[in-house]
Amino acid sequence: MKIKVETVLAELNRQRGDLDKDLTDAEYFAIHHAFCFISYKMGEFQKYLDEVVKPGEHP
Repeated sequence: MKIKVETVLAELNRQRGDLDKDLTDAEYFAIHHAFCFISYKMGEFQKYLDEVVKPGEHP
């Protein structure tokens, strides 16, 4: 079974929600912008996941 981009986005959003909304904090900044970028490029990210993630290498 392949991993879906929506699963990755849901986890990033969960992690983002656990942090204080502070764009000057490096951790929040990185997670927030990764979430936003992947949201805009879902098709390309799914293609990437399909190419690099092998069965059994994801939760």
